[in-house]
Amino acid sequence: METVNRKKKIIVYDTTLRDGAQGEGVHFSVKDKLLYVQKMAEIKMPYIEAGWPGANPRDEEFFRLAAQLPLKDTKIAAFGSTCRVNESPEQSDILAKLLASTAPTITIFGKTWNLHVNEVLRTTLGENIRMIKESIEFLVRAGRQVFFDAEHFFDGWLENPAYALSCVEAAIEGGASVMILCDTNGGVVPTDITRGVRDVARHLSPLEMGIHAHNDSGLAVANSLAAIEAGVSQVQGAWNGFGERCGNANLSTLIPLLQLKLGYQVMDGSVISQLTYLSHYVAELSNYPFDEKQPFVGKSAFAHKAGMHVDGILKTRRSFEHIAPSQVGNEGRILISDQAGKANIWERMRRFQPQILKDDLRVEEAMVQIKSLENQGFQFETAEGSLDLLLQKVLGLFKPPFQLLDYHVWSDPMRGDLDSVAVVKLQVDKETVHIASEGCGPVNALDQALRQALGAFFPAIEKSELVDYKVRVLDESSGTEAVVRVLVETSLENEEWGTIGVSSNILKASAQALLDSLYVTIGRDQLKKK
Repeated sequence: METVNRKKKIIVYDTTLRDGAQGEGVHFSVKDKLLYVQKMAEIKMPYIEAGWPGANPRDEEFFRLAAQLPLKDTKIAAFGSTCRVNESPEQSDILAKLLASTAPTITIFGKTWNLHVNEVLRTTLGENIRMIKESIEFLVRAGRQVFFDAEHFFDGWLENPAYALSCVEAAIEGGASVMILCDTNGGVVPTDITRGVRDVARHLSPLEMGIHAHNDSGLAVANSLAAIEAGVSQVQGAWNGFGERCGNANLSTLIPLLQLKLGYQVMDGSVISQLTYLSHYVAELSNYPFDEKQPFVGKSAFAHKAGMHVDGILKTRRSFEHIAPSQVGNEGRILISDQAGKANIWERMRRFQPQILKDDLRVEEAMVQIKSLENQGFQFETAEGSLDLLLQKVLGLFKPPFQLLDYHVWSDPMRGDLDSVAVVKLQVDKETVHIASEGCGPVNALDQALRQALGAFFPAIEKSELVDYKVRVLDESSGTEAVVRVLVETSLENEEWGTIGVSSNILKASAQALLDSLYVTIGRDQLKKK
């Protein structure tokens, strides 16, 4: 059995800006790309594949501006293809634009599957090999570091191994420094990845190899690990698994697996502890929804809901956590729901009363209330703000900072955008406030009226922001009489929390969630001032 050098250095080649940007719904402007490169340079990302010069004006502008960036430990790579069929490299507009990008590293792809040569390029097997070898020779003579993406290598190797190997051999003869074996269709399984990598190493050794895996079968990370264990030293992927169709190998998962689980040298230890932040940064920059179910970096990665699991976690975290969340910059969470046991609720109540015992009757009382409310449609695992208010009430610690005495809301479609008016009457200490406000829809009008009435008393409300508002119908068979659940997400400085309301009256449910949001905003601000 082969032994693996666990201290071996694995080079990460980040293709988020190129292959990742080909994913549905993912978009980077030129400014986004420049910010991205600077952020990745801070963590010393070895290679960033930033685009295809000449494919679009945006990439051409990016490479022009990127050439001025002071990058020390990070290399920008330009991506493109070989010259065309029956075209010399000197005549190739594709290769000329790759050189004009001034990128120090150029990655070009060539076909290694005879099916593609015959049916897609519509040329001979020999002409394809010429295109690969001569294109790489041309770029190497120009003084560039050249990587070769052996496109569809594993499919080609399974169908015609001799030809797939001859394509890689042509790239080596041309002077490419790394041979990246690609599972372009994402349909190969790990055992065939291992066999393919070892076959290349056996016939064409010594050479440096990389792996580029797509996730169409959900195996991109597993295939990348199989390739590394078989001998490749470069791994390509994209943050958050962005990419064509089902995406690329997810760097947010691959990096901690390689370094924390398999003992390879991948990134500096300080980078590993920033992985959660970096994954969120990339999602925000691309304006793409973050997948909270991601391993290691997702909000759910270390969230515990079942009572038995929570009981184990409270005794020893290793019982239900494969690593310490802090190792990747994440944190553990204990969820409260109708499946919660006493351990879940007791642990959360200790935030407000650290000395409370697990067998305290108030723990049981809170558990009964939570399960009853969730039976009515509440969902506290996504509304931790409302949950905290409930627990504080059970503990006798909650004192409402204001009292809502009355409110009325009405809408008139003829009024234009501000089609709704809300009037609220509330009391703060002994002072009564009566105010009206317009809004875009009844919920917005009510939110605006409450904020205007309370802003002078509680300045934190003016700083807070309603960042999300969701409505879900819980019983569709009841039509317009159905019970609805309203979830409101609120942010204040660097904190976010959810609050909830449930009613057959959507406005009442919304008011309930909005009021809880304001209570939490005021409470958290007052706690900071103590």
